[in-house]
Amino acid sequence: MKRIGVDIGGTFTDLVYRDDEAGVRLLHKLPSTPRDPAQAGLEGALALCEQAGVRLADIDLFVHGTTVATNILLEHDGAVVGLITTRGFRDLLHIGRKHRPLNFSHAQDVPRQSAPLAARRHRHTVRERILAPDGRVETELNEADVRAAVQALRDSGEVEAVAVCCLFSFLNPAHEQRIGEIVAEEWPQAFLSLSHRVVPLYREYERFSTTALNAYVGPRTARYIERFAARLAEAGLEADLGMMTSAGGIISAAEARERPVSLLLSGPVGALVAGIEAGRLTGFENVITLDVGGTSADIGVAPAGQMRMKHLLDTRIAGYDAMVPMADIGTIGAGGGSIARVDAGGMFQVGPESAGADPGPACYGQGGAAATVTDAMVALGWYRPRALRASGLDIDRAQAVAAIERNVAGPLGLPLPEAAAGIYRIAVNNMVEAIRVNSVARGLDPRDFALVAYGGAGAAFAAAVARELSIATVIVPPAAGVGAASGLLTSDMAYHRQATLWQHLEGADDERTTAVLESLGEAVAACLKRDGFGAEDASVRYSADCRYRGQGYELRVPLPELPAGPAWRAEVAERFHQAHERAYQRRFEDRPVMIVNVNATGLGHVPPLQHEPLPAGAGDAPVEREPACFPAEGGTREFEVAFLQRIDLGAGSRVTGPAVIEQPDTTTVLPPGTQARVHEFGHLIITACEDSEHERAH
Repeated sequence: MKRIGVDIGGTFTDLVYRDDEAGVRLLHKLPSTPRDPAQAGLEGALALCEQAGVRLADIDLFVHGTTVATNILLEHDGAVVGLITTRGFRDLLHIGRKHRPLNFSHAQDVPRQSAPLAARRHRHTVRERILAPDGRVETELNEADVRAAVQALRDSGEVEAVAVCCLFSFLNPAHEQRIGEIVAEEWPQAFLSLSHRVVPLYREYERFSTTALNAYVGPRTARYIERFAARLAEAGLEADLGMMTSAGGIISAAEARERPVSLLLSGPVGALVAGIEAGRLTGFENVITLDVGGTSADIGVAPAGQMRMKHLLDTRIAGYDAMVPMADIGTIGAGGGSIARVDAGGMFQVGPESAGADPGPACYGQGGAAATVTDAMVALGWYRPRALRASGLDIDRAQAVAAIERNVAGPLGLPLPEAAAGIYRIAVNNMVEAIRVNSVARGLDPRDFALVAYGGAGAAFAAAVARELSIATVIVPPAAGVGAASGLLTSDMAYHRQATLWQHLEGADDERTTAVLESLGEAVAACLKRDGFGAEDASVRYSADCRYRGQGYELRVPLPELPAGPAWRAEVAERFHQAHERAYQRRFEDRPVMIVNVNATGLGHVPPLQHEPLPAGAGDAPVEREPACFPAEGGTREFEVAFLQRIDLGAGSRVTGPAVIEQPDTTTVLPPGTQARVHEFGHLIITACEDSEHERAH
């Protein structure tokens, strides 16, 4: 099977080509084209095919991870959204759940109010009412109200997308369906987002917010996907374009166009998927991934090799609630392009602003004047002039030095090496704190994990970050610089469907439970069949969101095989007790258990990637030695540093820091006191600090 994975970030576009049958593995990295992200993706794909000697028509699987939807939200650059809802609920999006992010701050920003997804003048109500708990219609839909609302939104000349959210439509979608039909009749050009199709779950505010978010990012994201797919098809691609979702699975381009809200973490999740695979190959069950690109650093935590999912009430992006399946990934504005500056108060800061791909860091020689983290690593001597040549860039050290002296060293009165080391240290500290938030704050000890480095800059930070956290082992996979793109090729097709059941397990209606779950299973199976997966290549997994009666939050548990019955319910209860005990160290067997939501996940199994062992190293890898500075107590210290090419290192090779290991897609920095060895599959295993029982065992 010939596969291409494309991860388009804010600074670089990363691509990976794999053909396991022919034993061909290629990678490509080029600057992103922010004004037209698809351009870099297409150019990179064609370049890879030319390098591999194949045509785009020969590609069997083409998967894309994108930050387009994320950036639309972060930059508040989405569509103007109109909302149609039940009379009396016009301001639900504004009110939310009354909670304030900071209880005692009078100056805090509440995005749903300061930058609403749908402005009040574009929120219209209609007469209709459906009742809980059975979805009974109390007030029929007034179609005249609907037509008046649609016409007002259309005639405003501003609105581009329509979100439809009726009260309790997750129990009975009939009114929403009819509103959707009227919108299609009156205004077929509008992007339509119906809550019962986007997120048919209870919790009105979160459902409204998610549906409005889908409308907000929808038009631009859908146009982007459609344009990229069309360009690929024009260039010869016959396979369907697959899109990575926030949950770590692949969906079709058609599904992504309808539910673009599912792509909010499409870019970052690929590295977490790849990190889990890297841990499996090297024998490390618990992994933390650190994916550092030009703009941001993404942190994922996978205890026992399992992707951790966010609770549906914690799936929040840029302050907006998005109640969709989402991997638990933290993101901060710390990357190679993060800008270092001294503010008016004399405070030394790094990020979150980034120089991006255009103009980029000063060392790119493309007109960038700000000092960035990449410039700091150039000034310290870690990045040599040819370090980014594979990406079409030559490093200009003089410009990096000038930018740091002008923006940091001069204002602070510091020598150049100390200023550059300070930029690096602040970036490291920001990453350390982000990892603590995603591990220690959630009851996990980072010392029990291996740190897997990805992204163009991840391997330059990983050893220093690991030392600060007392993490013994760092893993740098063979193609670490394009890790997110690699992760795209290890993922299965995955479709999710959900429904609110709201039943106590004791005395539950087993026939209804079975019928609802089977209908969800049929829905995801139909998606997989449409994508060409037969019964032998597909599977359906069921889960439920359960809680004790009186609790406000649920825990997700896998469900036994259907049909439901007394023994089935007893098994579900026991699984929930165990999950609750793992999460909170308590179980309450005397309390009734509720099933709130049920979920079906349809998996289309993609053949796993094959990994060939690396030939043993002969111990004679060429070494170049050049002076470089490293942070040290009280400032910096200059060392004679070994520079090696990763391609020259075979299995079993060992490198002692201070050293720099170069490869086309990334640069690995080994500070003094660290040591790296090459694993049989080509991974660098770095001992960042002593006393690692696992490292000694491996």
